Amino acid sequence: MGTRTALLTLGRLPKALELARALHGAGWRVVIAEPFSGHVCKPSRAVAKSIRITAPNTDSNRYLSELRQIIEAENISLVIPVSEEALHVMQLEASLPSHVRLFSAPLASIRELHDKFRFARLAKGFGLPVPQTFETGDRELAQFCAQSDFVVKPRNSCSGIGVSFHERGSMPSNAALPQGAIFQEKLEGRHVSTFTLAHEGHELVTIAYEGTVFAGTVAVCFRRVDGLAPVHEWVESFVSKSNHNGFISFDFIVSQDGVARAIECNPRITSGIHFVDNATLAQAIAAPHSAPPVLLKDGKKFQQAYSTLTEAYANFLRPREFLARMRELLTARDVVWSWRDPLPFLLMTPMSWEILSPAIFGGKTLGEAAMHDIAWFDTPQATIMVPNAHLP
Repeated sequence: MGTRTALLTLGRLPKALELARALHGAGWRVVIAEPFSGHVCKPSRAVAKSIRITAPNTDSNRYLSELRQIIEAENISLVIPVSEEALHVMQLEASLPSHVRLFSAPLASIRELHDKFRFARLAKGFGLPVPQTFETGDRELAQFCAQSDFVVKPRNSCSGIGVSFHERGSMPSNAALPQGAIFQEKLEGRHVSTFTLAHEGHELVTIAYEGTVFAGTVAVCFRRVDGLAPVHEWVESFVSKSNHNGFISFDFIVSQDGVARAIECNPRITSGIHFVDNATLAQAIAAPHSAPPVLLKDGKKFQQAYSTLTEAYANFLRPREFLARMRELLTARDVVWSWRDPLPFLLMTPMSWEILSPAIFGGKTLGEAAMHDIAWFDTPQATIMVPNAHLP
């Protein structure tokens, strides 16, 4: 059997590099499709080829067509969406030949999970705790806003884009609402995130973790949290009842009395992947039905060191905050550095310039700068403009 080739449909984020290194270590040839000219995966020894493509939010039809061309030209047998581009990529699912595997839940499923209102309704239907969640047209909305502090957020968004917090008794004007806004009960408690790899409704691995340093709403330093039974039970139940396949991640608020409520779902890879052992992760992706148990790395705290350092210096005039962030910087392992593959770390700044530039000079958050061209905003489904219905 020849070398197997996997296509990762994003390369700009450290989680893509983690995945590329895992697959490369298991003998896969790794190809990256990325709209940015420079990205953290590009100089990696784990990546055989990096191909620049049109961003899906620039021209969706062209994006899908170019992905299909890469799949054919590079003899791809496994396609793995990495982040928010997954909802665009999965529009290919009905038109690819049987030898190409898309490592994701079906498009209809991830669209439902990505939609914050539909996800809350689905989880509630499974009998799982979630915050009260309303659409703008709900008759109970006015009473809810009068009685409870609440959060307004777009139904389809990422990285905290468009999220605002409001006290009870206030009501934002329609003009101030993000498109497709929902209103959600503001919960008090511990914010915990999870990352799960599942196969046919069975968990292969679940990690619970929490941010310790943030750039905006995005955690850049995070530690594993063990022993949170309510969180793990919630995830296990949801994965089983939804018969989920692939990656799935949740954000929880755990109350003081121990109740875990999921506030949203990300049907994709998150930073939790950095806690997973690469060798067993690759095995689980290649053969999820027969893979050995997925193991965890020894470390319990990981970081994006450049971002953690930036957040530390941003608080230089606040000694307590500065020292707390420096302490995290000195005690967490960097997710990009590898002595076997040093260039992604050494070239991190120039390779990330297309994210850093709009954040530094354009007033965007790092999350907005990283996601603006690939995030899913529930745009109409594209038609794939290619001559044949299937690849040969």
